[in-house]
Amino acid sequence: MLALAKTRAGPGAELVERPAPTPGDGEVLLRMEAASICGTDQHLYAWDDWAAENMVPPRIMGHELAGTVIGTGNAVTRVKEGDLVGVESHLFDWTCAQCRRGDMHLCRNVRVIGVHVDGGFAEQFVVPEANAIESNGLDPAVVALQEPMGNAVHAAFAEPIEGRSVLVTGCGPIGLCALGIAKAAGAALVIATDTEAYRLELARTMGADLALDAADPATEEQISQATGGDGVEVVLEMSGAAPALAQALSAVTRGGSISLLGIFGEPPQVDLSELVIMKGLRLHGIYGRRIYDTWERTQSLLRSGALDVSPIITHRLTLADWEQGFDLIASRNAGKVVLVP
Repeated sequence: MLALAKTRAGPGAELVERPAPTPGDGEVLLRMEAASICGTDQHLYAWDDWAAENMVPPRIMGHELAGTVIGTGNAVTRVKEGDLVGVESHLFDWTCAQCRRGDMHLCRNVRVIGVHVDGGFAEQFVVPEANAIESNGLDPAVVALQEPMGNAVHAAFAEPIEGRSVLVTGCGPIGLCALGIAKAAGAALVIATDTEAYRLELARTMGADLALDAADPATEEQISQATGGDGVEVVLEMSGAAPALAQALSAVTRGGSISLLGIFGEPPQVDLSELVIMKGLRLHGIYGRRIYDTWERTQSLLRSGALDVSPIITHRLTLADWEQGFDLIASRNAGKVVLVP
C-alpha cells in the first residue's frame, strides 16, 4: 500500500510502499477515506526541535483521519465492517490517575497517532477500537475535521458562551471552527482577529460579526467600541502568538475568561498582576478533546445542522499530491487541506 512517511530524521517526507497492516486484539483496520494535514504534520515535515524530541523514524504520519472499517481484531464489539469512523488521535493507557478520573485526554503516558505510532496518511491503517468514533452519514472530510474541531469545541465550552461576546484570536482551521461553534451556541457577538486577509475572509464566511486585522493599531479600539467600552466576555486564543495574547488580555473584560489553545513557540511575557489577577480573569488551558464528551458535542453540532464546517475545507488532494498540500498549508492561503485516496 502507499503511505506518506518520515523515513529518516531531518526535513522532508516520502511516499513509500508498505505492507498493509493487520488488526490486533481490540483493533480495527480502516481504509483511509480522508486525512487532513495539521500543523503537527508541518512540524514533523520541517523536523524542528519538537519533532526531533517526539518522533523516531521511520513512521507513517497523519492523525486527522476518517476511514471505513474493513477488518476487526479479536474482542472488537462496538464498530463493525462498513462503518465510517473518525479517529481520536490520542492513545491513552487507562491506568494513570488522569485516566482513572475520566481525563483520558490528559493521560500521563499519552501517545499520538502519526507521531509515536504509525498514522493514517496511508491507504490502510489500524487504530484501537476505543479510538474509532462512529460517524456514519457525514462527509469523510468532515469526519476527519472532527479531530481538530474537537479542540475548538473543548475550548469554546470551557464556560457558557450563549448570549456573550466572544473574541477568537487566530483564524486557522481550529479558530475558524471556533467561530462557527460560538455562533451556533448563541453567542451575542463574535469577533475574529488574524493578520492574513485570506483567513479573515474565511472568518466572515464562518459567521464572524467583525473580522479585524490584528496588526492594525485601531483593532483594540474597534473591539472596545463593539462591546460598548466594556471588552469581550470570552476569548478563545487559537494562534499561539504572543502579540495575540497581549491583545486578548487587553480586550477581555474584567471578570472575563480566556481559553488558551494555541501553543507558543517562545514563552510569552505577561503582566499577571495587572492583566490577570487585578482583572479577575479565569484562564483555561485547553489540550485535545475530552474523551468522549467532546466527540458527542462535536457530532451533535454537525448533525443538527446548526454548524456547517464545509467552508473551512478549502482543498481536497490525492495522497500522491501531498507535497502540494504541505505547500498550501505553509502559504497560509488555505483553510483545511484534505488528502483523499
